[in-house]
Amino acid sequence: MANIKSSKKAIKVIAKKTEANHEYKARVKNSIKNCEKAIEAKDVAAATEELKKVQKNIDTAVSKGVIKKNTADREKSRLNNKVKGMK
Repeated sequence: MANIKSSKKAIKVIAKKTEANHEYKARVKNSIKNCEKAIEAKDVAAATEELKKVQKNIDTAVSKGVIKKNTADREKSRLNNKVKGMK
C-alpha cells in the first residue's frame, strides 16, 4: 500500500478508470454478440439495428482510448460485411 498521499489518490483514480474502461469494453462485446445472434437468426431488420448500436459503442470506446482505431475498424467492417451478406 502506498504511503504518499498523492499515490493513494492515484490508486483510487486508476481503480475508477479501470472500472469505466471495463464497462466500455463490455458494452462493445455485448453489442457484438447481440448483432451476431440477429445475423444467425437471419433477421435483417434486427441485425441492421444492432449494427448501428455496435458502431456507436465501438466509436465511443475508440474516443475513450479503450480500443485501438484499427481494431475498431476491423470489427465494424466484419460485421458490416456479414449484415450485407444477409440481404
